[in-house]
Amino acid sequence: MRLTTKGRFAVTAMIDLALRQNTGPVTLAAISQRQQISLSYLEQLFGKLRRHELVESTRGPGGGYSLGRKAADITVADIIVSVDEPIDATHCGGKENCLGEAGRCMTHELWASLNQRMVEFLDSVTLQKLVDDQIAKGVQIENKPAVKRAISAQPVVKPIRVNAPNSVFALGNAFAKS
Repeated sequence: MRLTTKGRFAVTAMIDLALRQNTGPVTLAAISQRQQISLSYLEQLFGKLRRHELVESTRGPGGGYSLGRKAADITVADIIVSVDEPIDATHCGGKENCLGEAGRCMTHELWASLNQRMVEFLDSVTLQKLVDDQIAKGVQIENKPAVKRAISAQPVVKPIRVNAPNSVFALGNAFAKS
């Protein structure tokens, strides 16, 4: 069984998000830059995480993503399963037809048991524990909230300077003067 980049990147991005949760919504562009993960790949992953209610999105200026529930209530298994990462070491994908019509292979029970242990382990590790581990290692987190742009209630009106005639008659007069 191999954990693909999909599962690894999803867990990494969720740790990054959880570390910065207190400063407001976190943009995927910021996570992408810090973790060296493609922005388009993060968008795909976070779409799946949002559908599983592990993250919430905020639109507009100052928007981004925040956790959908407390970090202590999200497990690594939740994250991996939400991005469609299979946790399966069997050859048959758990269908018990390893040998086709002949049925299960001799090692099916071994790999099925390993699957169960992996799920139990990943389900025992919370996102909060991973965040705490990063803080214990001395990971530095920016404490300043994201810069929000002020939006004025009054529109900004700039005068328009037009050097061209604004009607057929003005155009005729412009040619008559030259």
